[in-house]
Formats: sequence, C-alpha cells, structure tokens
Amino acid sequence: RQERLHLVSCSPAIDWVSMRANRHKYEEMKWQDLPLLKKDFYFESEIVASRCEEEVKAWRKANNDIFVDDLKEGEGGKRPFPNPVVTFDEAFLHYPGIMENIVRVGFAKPTPIQSQAWPMSLKGDDLIAIAQTGTGKTLAYLLPGFIHMDGQPVKRDKQDGPGMLVLTPTRELALQIESECNKYSYKGFKCVCVYGGGDRRAQIKAISAGVDIVIATPGRLNDLQMNELINLRSITYLVLDEADRMLDMGFEPQIMKILLDVRPDRQTMMTSATWPTGVRRLAKTYLKNPMMVYVGTLDLAAVNTVQQTVLFCQDEEKKAYLFNFVHNMEPEDKVLIFVGKKIMCDDLSSDMCLRGLAVQSLHGDREQCDREEALKDFKESVVRILVATDLASRGLDVRDVTHVFNFDFPRNIEEYVHRVGRTGRAGRSGASITLVTRGDWRKAADLIPILERAGQEVPDELVLMAERYEKHKREKEMYGPRGGGGRGVRDRGESNWRF
Repeated sequence: RQERLHLVSCSPAIDWVSMRANRHKYEEMKWQDLPLLKKDFYFESEIVASRCEEEVKAWRKANNDIFVDDLKEGEGGKRPFPNPVVTFDEAFLHYPGIMENIVRVGFAKPTPIQSQAWPMSLKGDDLIAIAQTGTGKTLAYLLPGFIHMDGQPVKRDKQDGPGMLVLTPTRELALQIESECNKYSYKGFKCVCVYGGGDRRAQIKAISAGVDIVIATPGRLNDLQMNELINLRSITYLVLDEADRMLDMGFEPQIMKILLDVRPDRQTMMTSATWPTGVRRLAKTYLKNPMMVYVGTLDLAAVNTVQQTVLFCQDEEKKAYLFNFVHNMEPEDKVLIFVGKKIMCDDLSSDMCLRGLAVQSLHGDREQCDREEALKDFKESVVRILVATDLASRGLDVRDVTHVFNFDFPRNIEEYVHRVGRTGRAGRSGASITLVTRGDWRKAADLIPILERAGQEVPDELVLMAERYEKHKREKEMYGPRGGGGRGVRDRGESNWRF
C-alpha cells in the first residue's frame, strides 16, 4: 500500500488551470492540418433578384406563412434574407446533375420550406428549418449537401473520410433518408446507413471501403466513434435531423460526443417540427450565427391538409370502431393505425390476419429484418394496413397514406401532431380518426387548439371533457384525491361514466 501511495505521490499533477487557459490553442492545433473549406455555392438568378420586397412578402404569406429570421449574435443589424426560389431552375440552373435527377423523379415545384431554405443553405449559412412533418425538409438539406461536397477544393476521392453526416433519431428515418439519397444519386456519392439493430460488421465494412455520406442514429455512430472505426474529421456538412425527437429520446450526450470530432468550421443544418427550449439550446451550442426559416407558426400545429375527426367511445368499443373503418376502406385507401403498446400492436394485427385482412405490424420488439420487410410491404402496397407504435410516427415517409387511425390516444400532444403528419404529405389531402375514451380526458385541452389552428371542427364533447378535467383538478387541489384513478367523473347514484 505504501508503494502504491509513493507512486501516486510521484505522478505529475495535471495543471487544470493551464489546460483551461490554453483550451483554444489546443483546439486550433487539433484542426490546423485540415484543408480549406468552401461554403458559398449560390448563384442568384436575375428573376429571383428582381423580386421586390412586397412581392416576396406576399409570396411568403400565401405559401403557408413562411417566416425568416437571423439569429446572428453580436453587433450589427440583421443580415439580408435571400429571396425564395419558386422553381427548380431558379435554385439549380448551374447544377445540371441535380436538375436531371429532379426531372427524372417528376417533381412539379419546390415545397415552401425548400423554396426558402435552398438559397440560404447554398449561400453557406448555418440553417434551422422548422416545419411540420411531410413538408419536404429532407430534400431541403440533402440537395445543397450534394453541391457542397462536390464543390470542395479537395475532391472527395482525395479525402480521408465522409464529407456529409446526417444524424437522425430512428433507424426507420435513417433508412428513409438513405432511400432519398440513393434516389438522387449525385456524382456517384456513396452513402451508408448506420443504425442500432443493423448488421454492425457490414456497416463497418461499408465505411472501411470508403463512403461519402453517413446517415446514422446517434447511438450506433457513437459506438463506432468510440472504437475508432470511423473518421469524422473530414465532415464539412452536418445535419441534425428531427432534433426535437433526438432530444426526446435522450440522445444529447451521444450528439455532444460525436460533434467533438467534427471540424468546428463546418456548415450545420438543423431540422425540427417544434421549437422547444431544448432544441433552442442545442442550436445555440452547435450552430454559428444561423438563419432560421419556419413554415407557419412556431406553436405546435398539425398539417392543414388533413381532415381530423375525433370519435368518443368506451375502451371496449374501440375494436368495433376500428374494424368498422377497415371494412369500409376503399381499394385505393392505405391506413396507418397507431397503438400505445407493443402487445396491442401484435393483438390487432393478429385479429386482422384471422379475419383475412392483409396487414403488417411495426414495433421495437420485432427483428430489424422483419421491421424493414413490414415497411417495404406497406410502401409498395403489398399490404394497405400497417399497425404501429410511435416508433413509426416520425420519419415514416410513405406518400400515399390516405388515413391515420389513432386507436390509442398518444402520450402527449406532440406525438398526436407527428402521427397525423404521416398523411396529407407532398401536397395530398388525408384524413385522421382519433378514438378518445374517458381515460384520455387530461389531454383534451391540448387537442382543442390543435384542431382550431388547423380549421377543424371542435366537438362539444371535447370541450366538455376539458372543462370537467379542469374542474376535477381544482377539486383535487382543494380537497385532495378522492379515488377514481383520474379517469373521469362519476356522479353518485349513477352507473354510467360521463366526460
């Protein structure tokens, strides 16, 4: 023991004060050997530049109330905002490879978020894009990322590691982004999808063979990073996709560790459906003087192309409501059914199979290969019914979903918005049906403004339910709990529950 104490006492002490004082010098030394970085690739056309301020304001107002902001810190006024582009030619005329892919895919015109985000990102600014689900945020960052990588002074084949990194919360969303990446296959860029539950050895092999774009969930990428199986120093274009969802899932520590190895002068894009405090903090920490573009309000709002219906029932009636809907589906309908628990997901899909219905299920306990097959069957319309937990409520990009059926009310109103956003995508209309039981009364007040902002009818029963829950809360605060489990109000002498 004395020998060990002697060794400890002889060990040189770490001068933490000196290390903190010289932190910036060490940081500069860490990145001093990196090649120069180019960010500005925007060629503003004469047509775009000629648009007057009144014309631009009118266009933004007419296109889902687009707002732009400059979050630059320090002295000086706000930087000028680039005018939106309203055609693909206005954005990518100087990039024929991009235009060829757009024509091949058959898109008619940019979505509002793309129209305003592309000029900002092509100019090289860090960008925060806040928009509802299904508004085209993926291409808003993906196409400028292709141009950014191709335009670097040191070409891709001379760089030691990937040039673009997209961090995303779930494997399903990662696979969706990979699919979009491959669809637009620009300049032969190689893309790899890295996520937990996938074949780790195959992912490592793909990275070792050379890759340009990495699409990853934070957990698996953090694993590869810690084991020195991927080099992130060459990343010049970073995307934090669905940032609010990544924070909800507790990925902030992994994100922090990953970004320690990404060059600080990179261009960073962040997308989110909401703008809560946690996302604002993340943006302030990892983006430099970003521009912001958001479609509509920063308050939570469901897609306005979805007709939202709320039905009130007892718990034991829910299956009857669901099967009545399913049996009345039109041949071209495609429905995504959301449930709250994995066991209910299996239960409903088994019931449907026994009734001769073609159905797939998607939840976290299924093997990854089974989940991928379920998603593929649904996308290709092998089955037109998919029963899923909230695992699939974000990032599920199936453009022809006609209906969302909320068998169980989601745990919070944010998930309601993201569920409903799985239909009414890419300019199409859609419909959602939500079953509400007496156990959901505490969420009624949150649903009312969502319906109102989307111009939907607010049922009287929902208003009464919200009022009675507020009354129940006040009584509970005044007199203490009286039992009943918080699941409604029952009058003495009456056998029926009321909302």
